[in-house]
Amino acid sequence: MNSTYLSQFYQKPVENILLDFGNMANQIDDLLDLSYGDPDLTTHNSIIEAAFKDAKAGHTHYTAPDGSPEFIQAVLNTYKRNYNLTFETSQVRATVGALHGIYLALGVILNEGDEVIIHEPFFSPYKTQVEEIGGTSVIIPTYEKDDFQIDIAILKAAITPKTKALIINSPNNPTGAVFSKETLKQIADLAIEHNFYILSDEVYEAFSYGETFYPMATFAPEHTITLNSFSKTFAMTGWRIGFMIAPSYINDACTLLNENITFSAPTPAQRAGIYALDNREAIVPTVTTIFKERLSYIEKRVSTIDFVSLNPVKGSMYAFINIEKSGLTSIDFAMKLLKEQQVLVIPGKAFGQSGDNYIRLAATQDLSVLKEAFDRIEKLVF
Repeated sequence: MNSTYLSQFYQKPVENILLDFGNMANQIDDLLDLSYGDPDLTTHNSIIEAAFKDAKAGHTHYTAPDGSPEFIQAVLNTYKRNYNLTFETSQVRATVGALHGIYLALGVILNEGDEVIIHEPFFSPYKTQVEEIGGTSVIIPTYEKDDFQIDIAILKAAITPKTKALIINSPNNPTGAVFSKETLKQIADLAIEHNFYILSDEVYEAFSYGETFYPMATFAPEHTITLNSFSKTFAMTGWRIGFMIAPSYINDACTLLNENITFSAPTPAQRAGIYALDNREAIVPTVTTIFKERLSYIEKRVSTIDFVSLNPVKGSMYAFINIEKSGLTSIDFAMKLLKEQQVLVIPGKAFGQSGDNYIRLAATQDLSVLKEAFDRIEKLVF
């Protein structure tokens, strides 16, 4: 047997630049890896201690498929406390990270050929998941001149009778954009008018610098499926825990789909999540302050290098650096940087064709590493 026995989707997999460059990290000596969206911070010790205390007390069994009552209540309390939003317990689901939630949501709302609009540059799994499930991706660009906000006229032109959903991500990976209240309200109005869902990936909600973050559910609660995660906000990437908030009938359908995938999210991770949410105000600033400082340093260093530029970073933990003046494509620039200076970044093309004049640099390393990286970047000659 050979690969021809695989699903047709995987016989000739599409190019995955994000994965390909990430795999290079283990192949280069003296590497400075600024490609990875995994914070170098260890989960706050109080979260670890609380989770393991609960595990030793017996929280090692399945929870209900949608999560333990305590986990669901912690999510509800957080949204009420932070955003004055109220949901029913039947709307909340513990997930194995945000991508699990997106997969479940797409799986229960899409029929073959349904269209899902994705704003570019985008996190590549969005498009892959849509197409794995049988949907059709419709890509709309965003531009640096607009601070990478969605142009509502472009979005409106992309809507057809087959439009089933729009995936948005704010604060954004990779651009660092934070969508304005006006932009979100206009998106909500279109969703209500044309009756499509908004899958709102809000995993970087805590990483909003000087801009107010608004949950999408504020503006279109009946049309919004909120996806969130503990990975970035609490430096908990390895715990694999997140949550989804959706209309109850969608969550009910997700229970049926998830029964055949993972049944429930890991119980010790849910316990960690409960403690994290209940103590969010004390823990989160210890994470976000570090990334704000690092991104400010990156902006400062970029400003002194004549072949790169950077739009002010409003959110997330990434710098989407414009490399157009170098005269190279993003892949060629990233390869040159890797081969000549052993600094690994992600080519902007990994996030869609309109990202090809950019590289994404993750601020997931200490300031000393960032300093060394930029010292090396400055040595490039074009």
